[in-house]
Amino acid sequence: MLNVTLDSLGLETVRGDESFVSRVQDMPVSKEEFFDLIKMAKYIGVTEQFKDVINTFHTPDGETPAGFKRELVMEKDGVVKVDLVRDISYDKNGILRPTNVLFSADSANPYEVEPISPLISNLTCNPGIIYDLFINNPKANVGNKYKNRDEVMAEIGKVLGPGCDISVELNNPFEQDFNKILEEAEKFREMFSKYRVVIKVPHTGAVTPQNVTQLLSGNKKLDKRPDQVGTEDALRGHNLALKLHEHGFRVNFTLMFEPFQTMLAMQARPYFINTFLRHRLLQSQNIKKYVDMYEVSKDNKILETLKDYFISCDYYTEADRDMALGDVLAFGKDLLKYRHFEDEQGQDGLDGMRHNLRVLKNSNLKDTRLIVCSMEGPYNYPDIDKLLTEPEFQDMNHKVVITAEPNYLARFTSTNQVISYQRRFMNAANGQS
Repeated sequence: MLNVTLDSLGLETVRGDESFVSRVQDMPVSKEEFFDLIKMAKYIGVTEQFKDVINTFHTPDGETPAGFKRELVMEKDGVVKVDLVRDISYDKNGILRPTNVLFSADSANPYEVEPISPLISNLTCNPGIIYDLFINNPKANVGNKYKNRDEVMAEIGKVLGPGCDISVELNNPFEQDFNKILEEAEKFREMFSKYRVVIKVPHTGAVTPQNVTQLLSGNKKLDKRPDQVGTEDALRGHNLALKLHEHGFRVNFTLMFEPFQTMLAMQARPYFINTFLRHRLLQSQNIKKYVDMYEVSKDNKILETLKDYFISCDYYTEADRDMALGDVLAFGKDLLKYRHFEDEQGQDGLDGMRHNLRVLKNSNLKDTRLIVCSMEGPYNYPDIDKLLTEPEFQDMNHKVVITAEPNYLARFTSTNQVISYQRRFMNAANGQS
């Protein structure tokens, strides 16, 4: 097989671009591109964005940074230029990462992120991760070294390389002055660069600027069910995501728990959509337990318990305490049916992921990826791993980012046999130099 590179073309370098072009002379060129360029190209240079990327990340001589693919742009007068286009599928020097499936960390703990940083292509965090799990957690924030969100995120930016996107959530998505939201987003763009920053925008649903304070006081319960929404308020997150997109920000449109959220979410042109697993799967398991217990016993006390469970999980409100038990049972059964919880599409809790991959496959958003998030237990990750090897989804692997707490991912690097074999090896080599 004949290997052809940019250097094989023997083109004259655009004056002033010599040091930049030297970084990509080994860039592979297909046979078709080679013969096209031989006919059209006279000079080789780089785009202004290429220069900006190199300078932004202080890239060592002879390299291009991770997180960018190299593309050729034909300009007038026979000048072909190399561009660097943001794509987290790529490692440094335009080499694809080892797998199409990418990994991400759910963490704002710099100590926890550092050992996994060479292996991930995204980090995602929210106020709960930043404040509850790190800043206000003495065991994590050792010596209270980090005092606020900006200090933490600035350190995260240093720990992570240029190939890793950083998804950071707004502190108050209910802020009604868009200029203040834009100011917060701009601060993160300055901190991480326009190439790495992704703004997380949550679905807002029945929560509004007027009733959000209900979540902060008293029993911290909303007086509205998820389906008791006003159009403007329910679509607040969608319009905010779209508006930020129009201002040049990539958006991680988050809090996607049910497959029916996906199509409308994609109208906001997000960079990331999400499939949340953990709590939805646990709730499905509990709902099925109560429904099955009732079907065996016909004891209405079980349906009362199921109603209490629906209230605790925000399906119902306190105002629904008098709801007919037959309606409670029907609602539980409908949820299980929609979630395919008793067939092969959803017994593993991955019906939403399957649905979202199918939707994504048939969308017009070529750069949008699916983040699979919120995992726990011994089977979530292995089930995802198996799903992605199924023939239907193999051609969608390049659209998937798996994110979890670093320690959750770490547990799947080990097995019992690792211990057994290490015991054998270490004893065999004991004392040998």
